Amino acid sequence: MNQVEIRTVDVVQYRQPLREGGSLPAIVLGSDNFQYVLKFRGAGQGTKALIAELIGGELARAIGLNMPELVFMHLDDTFGQTEGDEEIQDLLKFSVGLNLGLHFLSSAITFDPLVSIADPLSSSKVVLLDSLITNIDRTAKNTNLLNWNKELWLIDHGASLYFHHNWNNWKGYEYKSFPMIKDHVLLERATEPEAAVAELKKVLEPALIEYIVSLIPEDWLVDESTSLSSDEKRKAYIEFLNVRIANIDLIAKEIADVQN
Repeated sequence: MNQVEIRTVDVVQYRQPLREGGSLPAIVLGSDNFQYVLKFRGAGQGTKALIAELIGGELARAIGLNMPELVFMHLDDTFGQTEGDEEIQDLLKFSVGLNLGLHFLSSAITFDPLVSIADPLSSSKVVLLDSLITNIDRTAKNTNLLNWNKELWLIDHGASLYFHHNWNNWKGYEYKSFPMIKDHVLLERATEPEAAVAELKKVLEPALIEYIVSLIPEDWLVDESTSLSSDEKRKAYIEFLNVRIANIDLIAKEIADVQN
């Protein structure tokens, strides 16, 4: 099992908001002199979106898909004081602490389903992974894919694992079908399902799942809407993912059914 270390860097400069969707991510400069796309804990779905981004991104990396490096990014309270835009000012104020950054891929091109590069095996793994983690946000309208250096790269898994938005009644979500996979932007290109299933079965072992879930910062699990402890939530993520992986053949069949 390859364990990925998640580095922690400080935000030293807020450079440019990315006004896409409702979460207002931004390009920032880290204390390591690299640029990152910063996902804010103070945005719409809060730390749940960051958890989904972390888990989905590291699962993608584990199965050999291209993912920008993920880092924890510490934001202090000085940035909001100098920001003129009130909406961004509030976002920065509510995001003081640990956030999540994705290494910024300069000159990357947004994936265009009509002309962009996506080989059959990678496409099959992306579709299978997104069905596994119930990612509703990889459609032709919003691909959350890039082409960079003539390769397919994944970004943004924040709309995955939507069971955690209902902690008081999450049991059973791990067995549910995922009909929204029919809208996946790579569905038609996912023509090597057997190879994709074999690779995910080989790589996504329980020890890896437990390790990835252990990376979640403790304060991202604080949620006043439920009585579940952070340990109970970690166990829920592990259980959800392990059950989904154990039923990956059924998930692959569901994908095949909507392809035909």
